[in-house]
Amino acid sequence: MSEKISVKHPLVVLHGDEMAQVAFVRILEQFVASRLDIELVEVDLSAENRLATNGQAVRDAIDALKTHGVGVKNAGMTVNRAQLDELLITYARLKEHELDKLATKSPNGAIRKGIGGNITREDIPFRNLQVRHPQWIGRDIEVFTMDHGGIKHSANALTRSTGVAKVVFVGASGDPVELHRRVLRKGDPWLLATVSLEDVKSWAHAFFQRALAEKRDVYLGLKDTVIAGYDGVMRTAIEDIYRSDYRDALLDAGLAYHYELIDAQAARIVSNPPQRALWGVPDNTTGRKLYKLVEELKQYGIPERKSHVSLSRMSAGGGDQYGSFNMALPEDGILKVVIDGEELHARDVQQGDPLLFMTNDRQAIKDWVTQVFRDASHNDKEVYFGLKREYMEYDEVFSNVLLEVRHELAEAGTRPPSFMIMRPSAQLKKMICDPPRNALYPAQNLDGDIFSDISAALGGSLATASSVIESTDGTLLFEAPHGTAHDLYLRFAETNGKEANFNSSALIYAVANALEVLAGRESNSALADYARRLKAALIDTVDQGTITGDLKGKTTNPAAETIVDMQGFLDAVAANLDAAAA
Repeated sequence: MSEKISVKHPLVVLHGDEMAQVAFVRILEQFVASRLDIELVEVDLSAENRLATNGQAVRDAIDALKTHGVGVKNAGMTVNRAQLDELLITYARLKEHELDKLATKSPNGAIRKGIGGNITREDIPFRNLQVRHPQWIGRDIEVFTMDHGGIKHSANALTRSTGVAKVVFVGASGDPVELHRRVLRKGDPWLLATVSLEDVKSWAHAFFQRALAEKRDVYLGLKDTVIAGYDGVMRTAIEDIYRSDYRDALLDAGLAYHYELIDAQAARIVSNPPQRALWGVPDNTTGRKLYKLVEELKQYGIPERKSHVSLSRMSAGGGDQYGSFNMALPEDGILKVVIDGEELHARDVQQGDPLLFMTNDRQAIKDWVTQVFRDASHNDKEVYFGLKREYMEYDEVFSNVLLEVRHELAEAGTRPPSFMIMRPSAQLKKMICDPPRNALYPAQNLDGDIFSDISAALGGSLATASSVIESTDGTLLFEAPHGTAHDLYLRFAETNGKEANFNSSALIYAVANALEVLAGRESNSALADYARRLKAALIDTVDQGTITGDLKGKTTNPAAETIVDMQGFLDAVAANLDAAAA
């Protein structure tokens, strides 16, 4: 092999878990360490090490990214209750009540917030993938959501002046108790939402009764991992009723019950719809979007995708549900929002009702919109924003920022891209049912999660999309949008490594993107050429029909496909890379 390419700047490498980590280690060895003379600043972000370091590993990752500016991240696990119990036995010195939240929660949000970054996801430009979309027309699937409460019936406004916002609760004692506080700046939006727990329970009974009456399999989707004090409270109440009142009846009727995180569930149902189902989405803002999408799909179906999809997700600034304060209320009482001593809203609540208080940062919104418009202009993309302005003052700030940014870009000599503002439900339908040639879909955190997972699933595989987190100071973190592939890892472990199945495309592409940025920052033509050849080798490998099992039947020439395992795919990419060099 020829002499290694010398790279001056370090590359931050954030390790993860399970099958994705097995692949990541091999990719780093086969395409980085063996071919480049480069310093790797490595941080172990595995679930076990996050716990063992009580979250310090996450802080180390943020510091490394801010110091060196370019990194690549692998997927990591978010432990469930059983996994946490096992880890606590292994690390007996750790006490659960003393654990930092970074020790057990997903590190993704903390890293995005730590570097002030927003996510852009788009398809890897494979030439020969052609997903055969499922037959949706006439499909017997109904979406069932709540009519009352939640964000749809929230109190929301723009802050009139910089100050301290407090969520205050007054219970039986009559004394005000401050539940939460945060600083808001003038123009920042805030929102308070609650849901009656009794309404949730009534909805649950209606949900399961309808499924039994109409003989439908049952699907329930919430985001209980991220919004434990809100979606998690609703999930607990609904599943308690399922177990006590309906599980046996559903089993006797031959009907299945499925729970899944709403982003993963939406991707699974849209890309592989069940024959007959009742899809319960209690959160009414998300539920209404998915209801309208499903009704559109049942009437018109899913068109063939003829263009690549790009989606920008606002995550910096801690906005929407992901940066919210959420909890179940301890007793009956009154809930208030107080900003700088002025009571702006109050409502009666009951014991157990979940509450959600969310805000956003106007400057972070402006930074994100600037990034969206700049990227769209440079790549000649049309922009389709989804905003709920007709009854959401919270969203009005985005409209104002859009106009500001367009004027500022024009004054600076950057041609603002064409754009359209539509409701989020229309934005989702546009992306799936009527995609234009070259579009960029900006969305806030939760919508972005759901929309990007649906788009990736319709693209054939989460491993066929790329992702980058970009901050205003130029810090870039490239990652694969897929998870750790838990099921594939279990099989890998059961067979002592003999069955190693995993699509490494997104990880290879993330590494190549990171190397390409390093090349530009140090004017390293040899490294730039290598990064381009690595991307081309990946795309050529799939174009030649050498694919992993998840893409079987999804190329334009299924008869010419050769299905290989993880290492076979990496070796095929390496062979194309070497052939191009020769």
